[in-house]
Amino acid sequence: MFDKILIANRGEIAVRVIKTCQRLGIQTVAVYSEADAGSKAVDMADEAVFIGPPAPGESYLRIDKIIAAAKETGAEAVHPGFGFLSENPNFPIALKEAGVEWIGPNAHAIEAMGDKITSKKFAAEADVNTVPGHLGLIEDADEAVKISSEIGYPVMIKASAGGGGKGMRIAYSDSESRDGFQSARNEARSSFGDERIFIEKFVERPRHIEIQVLGDRHGNVVHFNERECSVQRRNQKVLEEAPSPFLDKATREAMGAQAVALAKAVDYDSAGTVEFIVDEDKHFYFLEMNTRLQVEHPVTELTHGIDLVEQMIRIAAGEPLELRQRDIKISGWAVEARLYAEDPYRGFLPSIGRLKCYTEPAEGPLGEGVLRIDSGVREGDEISLFYDPMIAKVIAHGKTREIAIETLLEGLDRYHVEGLQPNTPFLAACLEEEDFRKGEIHTGYIAEKFPDGFTGTEPTDFQTKVVAGTAAFIHTVYTRRAGRTSGRLTPAPRVHAEEWDVLMEGERIAVEMDLPDAAIGGGTPAKVWMPELGGKAAEFESAWHPGEHVFEGMIDGEHFAVEFKNLTEGYRLRHRGFTTTAIVATHRSAELHALLPEKDVGASAKQVTSPMPGLVVKLEAEAGQDVKAGEPLVVVEAMKMENVIRAEMDGVIKTIAVEAGQSVSADELLVEFE
Repeated sequence: MFDKILIANRGEIAVRVIKTCQRLGIQTVAVYSEADAGSKAVDMADEAVFIGPPAPGESYLRIDKIIAAAKETGAEAVHPGFGFLSENPNFPIALKEAGVEWIGPNAHAIEAMGDKITSKKFAAEADVNTVPGHLGLIEDADEAVKISSEIGYPVMIKASAGGGGKGMRIAYSDSESRDGFQSARNEARSSFGDERIFIEKFVERPRHIEIQVLGDRHGNVVHFNERECSVQRRNQKVLEEAPSPFLDKATREAMGAQAVALAKAVDYDSAGTVEFIVDEDKHFYFLEMNTRLQVEHPVTELTHGIDLVEQMIRIAAGEPLELRQRDIKISGWAVEARLYAEDPYRGFLPSIGRLKCYTEPAEGPLGEGVLRIDSGVREGDEISLFYDPMIAKVIAHGKTREIAIETLLEGLDRYHVEGLQPNTPFLAACLEEEDFRKGEIHTGYIAEKFPDGFTGTEPTDFQTKVVAGTAAFIHTVYTRRAGRTSGRLTPAPRVHAEEWDVLMEGERIAVEMDLPDAAIGGGTPAKVWMPELGGKAAEFESAWHPGEHVFEGMIDGEHFAVEFKNLTEGYRLRHRGFTTTAIVATHRSAELHALLPEKDVGASAKQVTSPMPGLVVKLEAEAGQDVKAGEPLVVVEAMKMENVIRAEMDGVIKTIAVEAGQSVSADELLVEFE
């Protein structure tokens, strides 16, 4: 076993590897860029080495700097995590030459499987089911259109060196094929330094199901069944689970056998994943092989009781696998949600910035399940424009799929993030959607269920009651505390329950809150009446204290958690996918509030600003042009992804304030309408 390992990565995966090393008694070395100085991974590691500026090409992608850091610290091996250099075959070769061990598959396997075109040819030779398509390189858009027509629409246009959803487009026509080819090539060049593109048939309404494999350096290979990763947006996974609610035993075994056969064909000797697309009739086709640890590996770990990072380390140290295929069984169900710094209310645009306030739910038992949090950030950290905007992975495990989903929802309810907009409400909405609950999902699921984007969910009767009651409870506590600090050390005795009007979603909800002092902090139940919502008194219990941003409580024995933020006027509250602003007022104040005129948006509605820092890569409109709402105006690249900024109103463009190639900051003016 190794004594010291260097982690050639950052963020949550670096923290994840460090945790396993700490459990195994292995010292760790973190490498960091300027943007990650003082990060959670740097603080957790035994040693840390600075490797350069924030741009990955000057730090995390510099093989020479990482090897120098390993030699300097005496690290015996390097774990690459995922992304960056994890699938670069030159990295393990360079490490070997430097006398440093590589915690990953051999360079031959990486090279054979890392190129999508080569891997598909290799898979076909190994009798693995493959998707019909054109595996040769495509030179230009005209050739792309010709090939697409020959294959038959729809087609998938893909970067050969792609991954993470980058460099991928679906085309249903010649025009979409032409545009998609150019965009995919631009993203591929920017993200991977490799603009090679290929095209294959797009299987409509497919499921994305992958098989986790593990091989050692003694010829043993096993698989740990499947992960369902069909809930995706722009080809990037949003929710993952294990096992799949769709596969039967026969299909699972057939997919596992093909995955193992492919791994053995390239002498695979670490953790890896063979990805398949599966049609509605359970016919499956090889998609690609990821020769690294996957982002979604926790759901496999929780359903098999295994630490894949530990297994990778032991394999790299020369140990044989102790597991045999007959011993590997599925235990329970696990579901993972990717918590990102992206604004679901604004087309999922990156919402990078500093975590001014950040509270994670506690790991461990929650309800009938167990919650796990894989994160690499803390309060005060910054989500940088240079890297993936992931905040954390929230994973739940339970005896059944229903328990795992409910546990995950409970965990998301307890998340609080300020300083940027996370995708928490959207994740909760997906988990609660009826078809997801039934397991009826596919890779176009999000586009199908949210065709016009995400605007939040309508509140259920329970949510209305919970949110209104929470707002009234919090406001009652605040007003009592204010009374105690305004000259009256002891509040006047209360003869009647506090009566409030909660203004939310255009409604005025009468709430009577009988809140004995002993009820504050959970000493005794309070009573709450909401005449419009049933009329009878409900028991309202909570151990909440001022300063906490998550309100946990019980209403008539039913547990809930509401995230909230104290605003200048009112409170911002979220339960699952429902988010609202609630104002708690006296009856007279509520009457006056109804008379206030609506705010005039004015000139700001005519200005289109950049939602994030980035680079203007293309102008889609010009001054004097008449455009309709939804038409593209500017393409801004951030985090290696092209984001199309569209018109939110009909009108004539007065000025274009930027030009292609210009860097812009968040909220910088892009386009102004007349």
